[in-house]
Amino acid sequence: MDNGYLTNPLLFLLQTLFDIYILVVLLRFFLQAVRADFYNPISQFVVKVTSPLLLPLRRVIPPIRGWDNASLVLAWMLKTVELALIIWISNGVFHLLLPLLLAVPELVEQSINIFFWALLIQAILSWVSPGVYNPASSLLYSLTLPLLRPVQRLIPPVGGLDFSPMVAMVGLVLLKMLLLPPLRNLAATLAG
Repeated sequence: MDNGYLTNPLLFLLQTLFDIYILVVLLRFFLQAVRADFYNPISQFVVKVTSPLLLPLRRVIPPIRGWDNASLVLAWMLKTVELALIIWISNGVFHLLLPLLLAVPELVEQSINIFFWALLIQAILSWVSPGVYNPASSLLYSLTLPLLRPVQRLIPPVGGLDFSPMVAMVGLVLLKMLLLPPLRNLAATLAG
């Protein structure tokens, strides 16, 4: 396809729709992994939105040791389709191997971003409305606790201030900086 007037809006729309749905699929995986409250309204929304594509895939890809592998495979397949469409629309060439390989570092980045934003939103909520229950804060707490617990053991609260979210966020940014470039280079090298 040519790089015409509608290409950028089309790419934007395509990326936005795919990335939002992939985000929800990854959230389903992570919320199940941390054993978040299944009856939370947000959890129920995530389950209802992802079930149409995930349930048929679960017949083929069963969970292993409690890990919902079908969610990861679905996210990988969706990211592969998204990247293949982006390459095709942008360059007019259809590739399959490169999107298959590049989907992995893209999903790693999206997963790190989920935890980064969950930590940031949880920290802001703790300042704005501490002690107030809402479904989002409950899920955020469940999602971020596995990251915060080890940091809190190393850096306990000082004078009532908990610096563990800030330290965890810095760690996530460093992880992205150290992990993603080699993964992208490896994917590009293997795709050849």
